[in-house]
Amino acid sequence: MAYGDGDTSYQTAGEQAGVRALVDAFYDAMETLPEARTIRDMHPQDLTESRDKLARFLCGWLGGPKLFSEKYGPIRIPVAHRHLAIGPAERDAWLLCMQVAAEQQPWPDDFKQYLLEQLYVPAERSRNRSD
Repeated sequence: MAYGDGDTSYQTAGEQAGVRALVDAFYDAMETLPEARTIRDMHPQDLTESRDKLARFLCGWLGGPKLFSEKYGPIRIPVAHRHLAIGPAERDAWLLCMQVAAEQQPWPDDFKQYLLEQLYVPAERSRNRSD
């Protein structure tokens, strides 16, 4: 099966533990990369809930269990981010953090590439500014 079919992507990512490892590496990158300062400042000081929400979202988004909606309700990416000023620079900083995080995972390179290409979609849906 190809990535994106059924739960293939979720399985390739290492299921919930693998997704959580990606999310931890993502937020670690956000904490340290100068290019991510703006998006880090959009988050609360304590990232516990942010980490949980992203991990739960990604589990379902990758074809695994719908953990986000079980705990937080329906997923509405644009609505959830409308209070933040997100333009192309913020979207790209988010994607950079995800790229750094993906590079650290023990996944096949073609899956890493696939994942980053697919993550552009929710990242772009979060954008609400054109500058």
